[in-house]
Amino acid sequence: MSMSEAAPKVFEQIPDKPPLSIQKMIWMRFRRHKMALVGAVIMVLLFVFCFGGALFFPEAEANRTDTSIRLAPPSAEHPFGTDPIGRDIFRRAVYGGQISLLIGISAAFLGVSIGVVVGSLAGYFGGWLDSLLMRITEALLSIPRIFLLLVLANFLSDKFPDVEFAGRTYSGSVVGIVLMIGLMGWMGLARIVRAEFLSLKENDFVTAARATGTPNWEIILKHILPNTIAPIVVSATLGVADAILGESYISFLGMGVRAPTATWGNMLERSYAYIDTAPWLWIFTGFFILITILSINFVGDGIRDALDPRSRTA
Repeated sequence: MSMSEAAPKVFEQIPDKPPLSIQKMIWMRFRRHKMALVGAVIMVLLFVFCFGGALFFPEAEANRTDTSIRLAPPSAEHPFGTDPIGRDIFRRAVYGGQISLLIGISAAFLGVSIGVVVGSLAGYFGGWLDSLLMRITEALLSIPRIFLLLVLANFLSDKFPDVEFAGRTYSGSVVGIVLMIGLMGWMGLARIVRAEFLSLKENDFVTAARATGTPNWEIILKHILPNTIAPIVVSATLGVADAILGESYISFLGMGVRAPTATWGNMLERSYAYIDTAPWLWIFTGFFILITILSINFVGDGIRDALDPRSRTA
């Protein structure tokens, strides 16, 4: 048999592999990040605990006080013990987790939205608008964030009325905390988005879009912004953890979400007085905050690696 006759058979033995889609490549990269997978599983379990737990007992049981069992240690009836006024910590952790996660997601969404808008406008148009927006951004970055949150919480936390939503009554301070954390969490992302826009707006595809008379808003939304999605998604993910931690800070200092609405942060407010005598007041709630922050950070790291085009797919 000649070489020319054998060659086709060799090539016939190699199966044709379909090209990988972008979504599949992102999933393959994310799947290699073991800690990100662990973080994603933990986050799913936390959502099941917080939102699924509400199906088994009403919120009234989480807020019910019974001073005859105040500071009771963990038991079969009260798995996480009770607080200084006899409320069940397990039930409050369920409903407190709902509010903490809601605050984290809402505040991160608000912060990302502002950061994307400011960064896009500054990076695309440049000139005096860029100078104005960046000076405001840098001025806010120069002030310690926790200081700004405490000042705003002191003046605004009790200025919002209670809110009725999905059959539940939320303290108006929840709205105030979301606004405060969201308004203080956009500056870093704005600088990242601006830098991406400054780089991308000089590319040939943007020049071609301008030459064909494409409006500026369409160039921003359809041509440049999709190419900056990676840092935006990562910032949004990590922003949730940052918002939950920020709420915990100010609630622990007594200026956060007001009772009777429970959050993981305000459940820790008076636990420092019982660090030795009733450690269950802070152990369980602090553990939820810890694993939530770690899990979100792990997932954020995994998303960052998955969206990196230079990452290997195998």
